[in-house]
Amino acid sequence: MSEFAINGLHHLALVCKDMERTVDFYTNVLGMRLTKGFDLEGYGQHFFFDMGNGSELAFFWFNDAGKAQPGVASAGNIVGREGPNITSAHGSMNHVAFNVDKDNIAPYRERLVAKGVDCSDLVNHNDVVTGEESRTAQAASDKTWLQSFYFFDPDGVMLEFCATLQPGLPNADLPVNAKGIKANGELVTGMAG
Repeated sequence: MSEFAINGLHHLALVCKDMERTVDFYTNVLGMRLTKGFDLEGYGQHFFFDMGNGSELAFFWFNDAGKAQPGVASAGNIVGREGPNITSAHGSMNHVAFNVDKDNIAPYRERLVAKGVDCSDLVNHNDVVTGEESRTAQAASDKTWLQSFYFFDPDGVMLEFCATLQPGLPNADLPVNAKGIKANGELVTGMAG
């Protein structure tokens, strides 16, 4: 038994530039229900959207917030696109993945594209041993663990609709330290020393 009985995610709080635009996107484009919104006397607002299963996505608007810094405070690009990769800085929030049913992933992408949202292609995330096979594939197969697609909200927050196709393998690579070195002395697969 764990020392802490955590019941999942209550809310994730992000920062937006324009609360009106954010409310429009999350309610009218993504169809989330706005559950609460209030002023923070003298310096901002705080709004909450229902993500389902008791979890909420929250946004702050601060009158003195700094400008967005893609590649630092958020992902630099959508997965699979030319240009900067998806890197973001230590302590940043890289992306938010919404759990959706596997039968809805492709239709949901089509709906968002029809609403003018720039979405990545469907990404098939294979569950394979690192370095032996590709982590992604053009089509889903018996090795596909997750299927997803990515897009940005109006403030450059990378969002993902993600569906689990199968439970996946019970294995994990060794974690790296701050210098990118694993406990066995190896670097992340494909990185030069």
